[in-house]
Amino acid sequence: MAAKRDLISMTDVERDLMGLLELAGTLKNRQKAGKTYEPLRGKSLAMIFEKASTRTRVSFEVAIEQLGGHAVNLTPSDTQLGRGETIADTAKVLSRYVNAIMYRAYRHSDMVELARNATVPVINGLDDLEHPCQIISDLFTILEARNRLRGIRVAYVGDGNNVCNSLLIGAAIVGAHITVGCPDQNRPHPDAVREAERIAKVSGSDIGVGPDPKEAVAGADIVYTDVWVSMGMEKEKEERERLFRPYQVNASLLAHANKDALVMHCLPAHRGHEITNDVIDSPKSIVFEQAENRLHAQKAILARLVGGI
Repeated sequence: MAAKRDLISMTDVERDLMGLLELAGTLKNRQKAGKTYEPLRGKSLAMIFEKASTRTRVSFEVAIEQLGGHAVNLTPSDTQLGRGETIADTAKVLSRYVNAIMYRAYRHSDMVELARNATVPVINGLDDLEHPCQIISDLFTILEARNRLRGIRVAYVGDGNNVCNSLLIGAAIVGAHITVGCPDQNRPHPDAVREAERIAKVSGSDIGVGPDPKEAVAGADIVYTDVWVSMGMEKEKEERERLFRPYQVNASLLAHANKDALVMHCLPAHRGHEITNDVIDSPKSIVFEQAENRLHAQKAILARLVGGI
């Protein structure tokens, strides 16, 4: 019996990322052509949400249904997790009911604990360290838009958060160059930077992190941003908005990127804060293509981890 595969970090798909992106494209084309493909018929996915979700919940629920399976949506208030049952016990019990668990967690340590104790694949639907499902979808979106990933120049500006951490690693895996522009006190996690630099030695990526947003986007093919105030940081809202104001993705900042640069945002967007309306709604924006591709990337992840496709 093959060992189960988890998706906790982008490093978990270090050897298989391009294959996963190709599978996402195949599954998207099948769906667009109206062709039924149900390799996960009879399979079930438990989805645990500690944080609110629109794209992650809907894309995973629709994805497994399109593949022939079924999703069970859970929040801590729906389960004994909210009444003191351990993560380890929850993992062991759910493993006897379902074929995979998607977990959207506050803490990466809880994600690791769940995966350690589950006997079925565990998928990281977001935690405080990484958001690998988002980045798999994002890289697929760039590949569709530019027909390549190797050598593409990506600029990420704003908070060095979980999305930024996974983007650093993902870009390094596929041979894209990435520069992060962020305040010194909000740099990406050192572990993510180290992993990206390790992989870049093989893939040939250039990895850079600095405080100047204009330098970050200079010559970029892709300009990426995310919210300044993540879930759980509401008390820091005013201070963070003041700190990140120079990192707003607007027409002035975009003028430093390549003329045909594309703009990305993983959503939800706080319009007028990290990104302006004229940018997110412009022809340069592929934000909603990103959102759609969460569905197709999620199908690829499920097909690979649960179906062995």
